[in-house]
Amino acid sequence: MNYSTMDMQIVDWNEISYAEAWEKQTALFNEIIDAKLSGKQYVNNIVFCQHPPVYTIGKNGHDNNMLIGEALLKQIGATYFHIDRGGDITYHGPGQLVVYPILNLDDFRLGLKEYIHLLEEAVILTCADYGVSASRLDKATGVWLDVDSAHPRKICAIGVKCSRFVTMHGLAFNVSTDLSYFNHINPCGFVDKGVTSLKKELGRELNLNEVKERLKKHLIDLFKR
Repeated sequence: MNYSTMDMQIVDWNEISYAEAWEKQTALFNEIIDAKLSGKQYVNNIVFCQHPPVYTIGKNGHDNNMLIGEALLKQIGATYFHIDRGGDITYHGPGQLVVYPILNLDDFRLGLKEYIHLLEEAVILTCADYGVSASRLDKATGVWLDVDSAHPRKICAIGVKCSRFVTMHGLAFNVSTDLSYFNHINPCGFVDKGVTSLKKELGRELNLNEVKERLKKHLIDLFKR
């Protein structure tokens, strides 16, 4: 279901391969940049989707944070992509809400740091809806639990690309994700921090569509501000 709000369209690509989503993202991203340069109209998009198992590594990431080779990748049914966002390596898969805001930050009077803060805040508020206390961790982008402990746990990874204040890529929020896939990487390049999901923290199954609607509402409210 797609619908529009403010100067922004909320789009749901449902389950889509990473390669196809990257191609579609790039087309929307280039469309907005071209429109900005030529003074034409365009539409800001926030895309929701899920991916089959895939590992992605950002332009400044280190391949040694991928701990398995092609044979085992194939065995676990996963793929591996080098991509053009910031950040290191992460995993996407079923049970994880992936959000790709492809929009012009100028329209929302946001700088890049404020924008990333907004994405984090939307996830923090969604976690709070389920009684899970999440927050930010100093010098580590994303949303974390138990940040004052020796072993904080990440529940949402964030990595973006921004050019001419137009964004792509975004966030990956672990709702009921199979966390065993993270055993094959150093998530986001960290070797001393863990990963978690809403399901693991609550000890019960969750309705992914319900979580998605809550996250949508928080994102829309925050962008309206």
